[in-house]
Amino acid sequence: MEKIRLALLSGGISSEREVSLNSGKQVLEALDKDKYDITRYDPKTDLKQLVTDADSIDAALIILHGPFGEDGTVQGLLDLLDIPYQGAGVLGSSVAMNKLTAKQLYDHAEVPTPSYLAFSMNEKINTSRVVETLDLPLVIKPACAGSSVGMTIVKDEADLEDAFKLSFQHDDTIIVEKYIKGVELTCGVLGNDNLEALPVIEIIPGEGHEFFDFNAKYVAGETNEICPARIDDNTTKKVQQLARKAHQALFLKGYSRTDFILCNSELQVLETNTIPGMTATSLYPQSAKVGGYSFTALLDKLIELAIQEHKKQKLRRST
Repeated sequence: MEKIRLALLSGGISSEREVSLNSGKQVLEALDKDKYDITRYDPKTDLKQLVTDADSIDAALIILHGPFGEDGTVQGLLDLLDIPYQGAGVLGSSVAMNKLTAKQLYDHAEVPTPSYLAFSMNEKINTSRVVETLDLPLVIKPACAGSSVGMTIVKDEADLEDAFKLSFQHDDTIIVEKYIKGVELTCGVLGNDNLEALPVIEIIPGEGHEFFDFNAKYVAGETNEICPARIDDNTTKKVQQLARKAHQALFLKGYSRTDFILCNSELQVLETNTIPGMTATSLYPQSAKVGGYSFTALLDKLIELAIQEHKKQKLRRST
């Protein structure tokens, strides 16, 4: 059988560049070399080469995180180059990356999400009014960033200004969200039209981590992850149902991973990731493994879904 000529994109120019490079390295190791002829591209340096090689590429794996990789920009380039790629297209990638837009779409689809306010960089923020509206503690985060970059939990009104400044270092719009303490859960879905909900993972950040922050995500041993999560069957079904609903509300394809807080038997959706971490020990591959997919088989499935979805897009092209 002729090998699939695969472009593996990792690196990029966001603050999550090093995470992306590490993921790309592990994905490369896991890919079946008997099935794929693989070329790596770093969008920071190799976009011209990618364009040059486009006619000889059968599919792409985008292992990029954050702006200029997860937000629809690379997806749009690949669409123009007529290269199939895994996961969400331009629309889904863009709206999921923008937490404000995502929360508005959650609200429209009746997906429960914590109460929030949003502010732009040039807007004067009345901290007393914010506290009066949402109460303390609060979560302050950039509208468009991943891996908890620029995020702070604020328990004292006096600390709000510093939290705003930190978030504004990463985006010109920030979200101020009601903090809900509870059990952190995450659930992946897999598929294009028929969505398979994967086993739910319970996330327990280690001592010194008030939430699942950057270090808790990426420093080995900092977090305990339990799959399947220690929740009852009814709650598991609700989590999986909401993960599918969030995926559909954001116009996603292929796969995604949605994060939750469980508090007093009530579920709240925090955000949905369109390109979840893809090292062998990342949350999505962990869940997929429990669901019956080895890391290599998961990558095969994502590439298969990418090629299937691309055939539908052909309908939009002139002949």
